[in-house]
Amino acid sequence: MSEAPRSYHAAEHKVAAVKRHLLDHVPVSQICDELHISVNSFYLWQKELFENGHRAFQKDGRRATRAEEERQKRIDALEARLQRKDSVIARLMEEHVELKKSLGEP
Repeated sequence: MSEAPRSYHAAEHKVAAVKRHLLDHVPVSQICDELHISVNSFYLWQKELFENGHRAFQKDGRRATRAEEERQKRIDALEARLQRKDSVIARLMEEHVELKKSLGEP
């Protein structure tokens, strides 16, 4: 039993196919024949579109992700800077204590 080669359909084509069915009332069987897909595949596309359609109304996800990455980079840089400052302060305090001891101060 040989399998038919799998075809790839871009997201835009999948949305267009579901849109044709819902808005233009093109029968699912006709769309499936044209795209050489199974009816099951079509309904999976439709399900995925409905489950993830809310993302179309969100702010640009890539920008939010980039902004979040930039924010995290800034946080990491500030934490590293704070750690360096803590290290310098600790070293200065050690020197201060040693100096006080050498001078005989309590």
